[in-house]
Formats: sequence, structure tokens, C-alpha cells
Amino acid sequence: MRKKWMGLLLSAVMVTGLVAGCGSSTGSDSKEIKIGANFELTGGVANFGKQTVNGIMLAFKEVNEAGGVNGKKLVLVQADNKSEPSEAANAVTKLITQDKVSAVLGPVTSSDVLATLQIGQDNKVPIITPTGTNPNITVDNGQVRPYAFRGCFIDPFQGQVMANFAAKTLKAKTAVIYIDSSSDYSKGLSESFEAAFTKNGGQIIGKEAFLQKDQDFKATLTKIKGMNPDVVFIPAYYEEVGKINKQARELGITVPLLGTDGWDDSKLVEIAGAAALNNGFFSNHYSPEDKDPRVVKFVEAYKKEYNEAPSALAALGYDTALMLIDAIKRAGSDDPGKIRDALEKTKDLQVVTGVLTLDENHNPVKSAVVIEMKDGKQVFREKVNP
Repeated sequence: MRKKWMGLLLSAVMVTGLVAGCGSSTGSDSKEIKIGANFELTGGVANFGKQTVNGIMLAFKEVNEAGGVNGKKLVLVQADNKSEPSEAANAVTKLITQDKVSAVLGPVTSSDVLATLQIGQDNKVPIITPTGTNPNITVDNGQVRPYAFRGCFIDPFQGQVMANFAAKTLKAKTAVIYIDSSSDYSKGLSESFEAAFTKNGGQIIGKEAFLQKDQDFKATLTKIKGMNPDVVFIPAYYEEVGKINKQARELGITVPLLGTDGWDDSKLVEIAGAAALNNGFFSNHYSPEDKDPRVVKFVEAYKKEYNEAPSALAALGYDTALMLIDAIKRAGSDDPGKIRDALEKTKDLQVVTGVLTLDENHNPVKSAVVIEMKDGKQVFREKVNP
């Protein structure tokens, strides 16, 4: 009889443990707040993912050392989406349903972000991309996605910045657009650049496309050279951009090559070579050369932590972490719904890349900069306000 009662008692304990395991580990009685990180840690844009995560981890470290958030420690639960939309969907599902996170930061690329949004919506967990610039991330068919947020400016602004720079600063009259047709990011930027460039009186004399992971661009670049444009706009990521720049210069294309924040990686110089990038310009979210005290402090802290200078991706990761931390503080809770409500009211938050206020579409209103490449170095060219 004693064995029977012991067995029943053991079974009851096991059931209780299983039931407890089904609930969120970030409940009100927990001393931790679990935040998901769904990033490209391997694959085509792994450098971007790692840099963004580094920025987030630095922000979390600083806050935890200062006592945490609402008396709790922030814990970052990472998942590698392998730079693939399908894997991004798998990663966010795991983070939400198994790891029970209160919010998810990431992914980096617009295509990967878009693959995760319905899952966040279905589970009512906020998804905040530090870097995804496609407008459809936060607005779908004219309707704001209630659980989708971002920490960066959007493609229409970035495309407009580079179109205005081409027309007004470089005095370009004609342009060719060369995009990655497998990328929502690239396609969106193409549309916004074309609209702004033609509005400024310019003419798009050609549109060409490649696919991610292509290696040889010379046939298309030869065609572009024959068009004789004043500038070539290449809104894509560093792997392909580096090869395109290198091959373009080898073919004798000397006109300015323009891009966007997807260019911002030290590997770009390794792939293209410093000389091939001269007379190249791209839009970005901040410049580490900025003498603003907040930028200086961030750059020094990042270099101390990682022994390298922070890219714009690292700065955006840091800033988006601060935005989430601010929302959790104001919510006074790690409940996903309350965090969502607080995120929506983010206003005048001072971060590294500027003063951050979310508009009615969950997009930040903030400045951009134009960077010039000179002998393999990024040089601040000009700042553009929204």
C-alpha cells in the first residue's frame, strides 16, 4: 500500500511539473524577462545578423549591470534563421511557442521579417526588426500590423535620400537601376528611388536584375556600360554588391555607383577591393564619425566589448533593444500585450541614431546619412532629415 501511495505521489509531482513547464517562464514571479533574437547567424547575410545581435547584447549587458528592467534580468534567447525566410518562420515559432519569450527582435532582412509576422500576430507577441526597411513589414494592404514594429527608417525614405543625392548633389540626369530580384528589400528600394529620381527631373534609362548568390555579373554590366548612365543604383547586400562593384570597374564603368544600408559591412571592401569602391555612395542610419556624445560613448563601449568599430547594423540593434527596454519599463510588465501597447506610444526616445518616435504605422521618424567610400574607408558625406 505504501508503494502504491508513493507511486501516486510521484505521478502527481510529475504531472505538476509538466503543467508548470507549459506556462511562460517569464511570468510575474520570474526574475527574468526572456526576449527572442531571430537573426541571420549563418548564410548569405550572417555578418549583418551577428553585428545586430552584438548591438542588442551590449544594450542588455549595460541594462542588466545597472539593475535590470523592473527588477528583472533580461535574457536573450537566440535562434539562427540561416538567412532564409522559411527558417525565419521556424525560428520565430520556436521562440514563441517553446521558449515563451515576451517579444522577438529580428530578423535583419525584409524577406526574413515578412515570413515571421503572421506567426507573431497569431500568438500576439510583438516582433521588432531593427533593420527591415520594407514598408509592408508594418503595414499590410493599408492596415497597420498591430504586433509588428521596427527601429529603422523605411525604404521610401532611403530611396528618396539616394535619389535626391544623385540628382541634387551629383547632378545626375540619367540612372540605371540594378536590383536583386529575389529580395523584397531590393525591389522596394528600386521603386522609391525611381519615383523620387523622376520627380527630380531625372530619367531611368534601364532596369536590370540579378539573383542572390550570383557570381558573374559581367554580361549585364557590359549592357549597362553601353547605356552610358550618369549613375547606377544598386540597392542590395554586400556579398553581391562587392562583386558587382569589382566587375563594373574592371569593365571600365567609372560613374558613381550608389547603394543603401545593405552595403554597410567591412566584408564589402574584402570582396570588391578598396579602389573599386571609390566614387561609391550609400545611405545609412548613422556614422561612427559623428561627434554626438551618445555616438562617441556607444562607439567606445562597442569597441571595448568586441574589439571592432560598430556598423550601422550594430547601432540599430543597440537602439532597438533600448526601444524595447523603454517599452517594458513603461508597461511595468513582461506581458507581450502590454509591451505592444507601450511600444506603440514610443516618443522622443534618445538613442544612438537620433531621437526616436514611432509614427502611426509603427515606423520611426529619424534622420539618415550619406556615406562615401574613399580608399576602403567610410567617410561621412551629408546628413538628411525626414
